Amino acid sequence: MAIQTVGIIGAGTMGNGIAQACAVAGVNVVMVDIAQAAVDKGLATVSGSLDRLIKKEKLTTEQKAAALALIKGSTNYEDLKSAQLVIEAATENHALKLKILKQVDDMLAPEVIIASNTSSISITQLAAATSRPDRFIGMHFFNPVPMMALVELIRGYLTSDATHDAVKALAETLGKSPITVKNAPGFVVNRILVPMINEAFFVLAEGIATAEDIDAGMKLGCNQPIGPLALADMIGLDVCLAVMEVYLEQFGDSKYRPCPLLKEMVAAGQLGRKTGRGVYTY
Repeated sequence: MAIQTVGIIGAGTMGNGIAQACAVAGVNVVMVDIAQAAVDKGLATVSGSLDRLIKKEKLTTEQKAAALALIKGSTNYEDLKSAQLVIEAATENHALKLKILKQVDDMLAPEVIIASNTSSISITQLAAATSRPDRFIGMHFFNPVPMMALVELIRGYLTSDATHDAVKALAETLGKSPITVKNAPGFVVNRILVPMINEAFFVLAEGIATAEDIDAGMKLGCNQPIGPLALADMIGLDVCLAVMEVYLEQFGDSKYRPCPLLKEMVAAGQLGRKTGRGVYTY
């Protein structure tokens, strides 16, 4: 199936980022959210992001205008009917995602592919809430979407080869580098990344090195653009803790136990950049 129009549910950070990536690549977009204010904010974010690309001479004003013309903002789910692929990019909340997926599944034509931009929820479980588990797949984009090349394509237990191939082709059209992943907690990147962050908290708690030296060591020794503790502050310490708790529960392996220091900092409300203080002060 050739995907010419992509529907996106959610105009937040991930939704508008996906919309921008599609529109810049010449793909039609219908971006839906429940409130017009959210839709307007999403469109404004895309416009501002494209302006920054113009300043960096990576885009022309004509290309910006052409991209924005391809994005239709809406508060009506019915407008998604023109899409061959609908990507759910709502908040990482299981109950909310299930509600949205059931609603759009009833409305869309049987051949339409549905994808979820989840970073942690089981694709097989989400697919089971629809009437099209063979035409359901995970598309885990990374933030900021316009800049990050990776997309994890997560195959649920019943995802068909045709669905996978069509979505992979779209990802490549967007200039992304997709990797194919089996359905499992954390998929690939977060499965490796978040335990590494958790281990950095253990190293910090044991007084082996300062936060600054831990981050410098990983940046200079492993060529990482940002240290694990600074990255934790960017992600949110509460998010890192929640992910580790999910791993511990689902794998039942003590190697995924959250660091007590991480738990203490979350309990104290020091969640990172969003609260002004985490490992570092902002």
